[in-house]
Amino acid sequence: MTQSVPERRSRGPKRGRIFLAVVILSGLVWWAWPRVAPLFVGAFDFEDIETAPGFRRLAAGQVSGFPNPFIGLETLDPVDLSAEERSARSDMCRALFGGAVDASVVPIASFSDYNCPFCRVLTQELADIEARSEGSVQITWHEWPLLGPTSVFSARAAIAADMQGFYAAFHKRLMRGRFVPTESYLSIIAEDIGADPERLLADMNGSDVTARLRNTEALARIFGFFGTPALVVGRTVVIGSVSEATLTALIEEERRNGPAPACRT
Repeated sequence: MTQSVPERRSRGPKRGRIFLAVVILSGLVWWAWPRVAPLFVGAFDFEDIETAPGFRRLAAGQVSGFPNPFIGLETLDPVDLSAEERSARSDMCRALFGGAVDASVVPIASFSDYNCPFCRVLTQELADIEARSEGSVQITWHEWPLLGPTSVFSARAAIAADMQGFYAAFHKRLMRGRFVPTESYLSIIAEDIGADPERLLADMNGSDVTARLRNTEALARIFGFFGTPALVVGRTVVIGSVSEATLTALIEEERRNGPAPACRT
């Protein structure tokens, strides 16, 4: 049996209304999630960190282990990072978050490895949280390459991209990519995002990139990191995978507590 023309036409507006309702509902969920997430999370059980006064630790989930804690620093003295540790302790806010942040902003330092599967998930969660926050959450990305030579290669390239102002786009492509990072592949990514591929490949092995890696390793020592992902959310250290609901609730907890001691002026 064939449908009449009016019947067929009536379906168009109905589908449009359904689509509009889905869009509106999705928008409401996106907007409301930070406000309702704490309802799904119980009270936090924090533990003080003796090696980092003023900071506390929250037990989290799975981590990607590593075979060599100094794998990115073979050309340097892999043991003596005392200068970097002293520098970090003297201004922890700068070392972690790049400097002082506004009191209304919750800063997050993310430590990740491009070969860490848990990091891929958490990186997207962090990006979504930052986008929803409308400037009230600020993420600083730390490259901590632990899982072999390709991790080091990718981390150095990402830092080199940051030196040209293209870190976010480069980081996103590497996290989502499934190709072995070669110079050709990195050059393609650089061209796609508008960076200078020749400069990127040249900067990768420079002293500035090495200094960034050393700072990150020093921070990892101070906080007792043993794998990725790892986060410092305000004054709270989280090692391992963590749900978006828990992370969102922790951010609100940090916001209520005010600026982390390391970032108080």
